Amino acid sequence: MKLYYNPLSTYSQKVLTALYEKEIPFEGEVVNLMTPEGRAAFEGVSKLGKLPFLVPKEGWQVPESTSIIEYLEDEFPQSRPLIPAARFAARQTRFMDRMSDLYLNDPAVELLFQKFGFRPVNEEKASRAQKYLALSYSHIDKATATQPWLTGQDFTMADCAAIPPLFYAQFVMPFEGHTNLAAYYQRACERPSYARVKAEFEPIWNGLLSAPRG
Repeated sequence: MKLYYNPLSTYSQKVLTALYEKEIPFEGEVVNLMTPEGRAAFEGVSKLGKLPFLVPKEGWQVPESTSIIEYLEDEFPQSRPLIPAARFAARQTRFMDRMSDLYLNDPAVELLFQKFGFRPVNEEKASRAQKYLALSYSHIDKATATQPWLTGQDFTMADCAAIPPLFYAQFVMPFEGHTNLAAYYQRACERPSYARVKAEFEPIWNGLLSAPRG
């Protein structure tokens, strides 16, 4: 089973966290979509040109982070579950997965890319992103006031989705005033699965921050 990913990609981090939680062995290949050569080479594997991308077996491919985790749940039933068996809990997990992708991850990336010049400054998009981040912060802060993880006592796919963008979000909108959210992210950093992911991408991120920008 081969996973094409980039360590800095939040959606790649989401899948990596799930794989480490479930202790599923895989072959990883780092893809750099920021260079024409890297993008062209990857498009020979996937015409979508999006990461992460799982090739579990010959003739079978799985794009998109949520679909990959759903696939892992089905194909490795003996591994640690990230989607609860109970219908209501499963529905809540899937709901928070989508909310985290759309209203936490994507706004955080939008603001981060504008801040560091990867996208042109767009006040309208920035204002909308800030609004969605504020709503997401408030929701996570409230949800984790009485429980360790996003949907309860157990670490789920919802946490795999929410945790990676929080690393970047704190650079564009600090967690000030959201003590439960800050504590939630600290717990995540201490969890072996995400700590392993963070150990791979953080040095690369720190290198980017220290590099001169023209």
